[in-house]
Amino acid sequence: MQYSVDVILLTYKPEKQVMELIRALEEQTYPIRKIIIMNTEERYFYNLFYGTGFLEKYKNIEIHHLSEKEFDHGRTRAKAVQYSKSDIFVCMTQDAMPVDDQLVRELVGALTGQENIAAAYARQLPLPDCREIEKYTRSFNYPDQSSVKSVADMDRLGIKTFFCSNVCAAYNREIYETIGGFVKKAIFNEDMVFAGHAVTAGYSIAYVAEARVRHSHNYTCMQQFHRNFDLGVSQAEHPEVFAVVSSESEGVKLVKNTIRHLEKTKKWLQIPYLIISSGCKLIGYQLGKHYRSLPSGMVKWCSASKTYWN
Repeated sequence: MQYSVDVILLTYKPEKQVMELIRALEEQTYPIRKIIIMNTEERYFYNLFYGTGFLEKYKNIEIHHLSEKEFDHGRTRAKAVQYSKSDIFVCMTQDAMPVDDQLVRELVGALTGQENIAAAYARQLPLPDCREIEKYTRSFNYPDQSSVKSVADMDRLGIKTFFCSNVCAAYNREIYETIGGFVKKAIFNEDMVFAGHAVTAGYSIAYVAEARVRHSHNYTCMQQFHRNFDLGVSQAEHPEVFAVVSSESEGVKLVKNTIRHLEKTKKWLQIPYLIISSGCKLIGYQLGKHYRSLPSGMVKWCSASKTYWN
């Protein structure tokens, strides 16, 4: 059976890599019916594309603009899904790049290979300029073995049972609608909130190691602090998902394993940075979890998503 597939692509201040991404999507062996671009701030979008004739080459691109004040990780994606009528939709961010032309085919195969799979997410490989610590984090979160996670795995996997990433993830449209879709207000983590709701409703989440994208960041310590503050906020706002299992133990496990990796690879000089950046993550995360006790000005300063609090 041939399933119809749309891709939902979020962009903000896009650079030339977005052109490469669109080309890579158009060259996928599994046909994409429509690429729905949800772009924040129109002026930045046309700074890249105006006068190039690039978008005119393709007849299946649909563009919707919104202001920075209107953007929300949950609501924007939920709105994009309303523009789609496909059996399956794939969510992507502008900084993810397919490794080959099999990405969509692998995601669709995993999503439809057995019943009750609500979402299937891709493996994220580091970019060439990625630092060693981030490279290891990628291998920790995105191993080379595929898996399917359900409520039966919660004792074994903990918070990782709900792990899913909209950097590149495919969704079963029928199940998505049944569960209620993405939350309409989300500072962060809309993908894991959906996965948590899906798993507790009896569905499964597939990790597809064969579906690969290049995606990584070299965040500073303060960027880690702000990002993890928002992570803590998202968990505080969705206790129905995150109060069920603990996130802290997984974080401690990652730090310990990363230290062992740095020792094994003789990159001891990076261990102090790991400890400092991990401390920034932990402080940001704990402040975010207790954001309701903080002054509003401090909350906005701590957050990476300033417009969320307007």
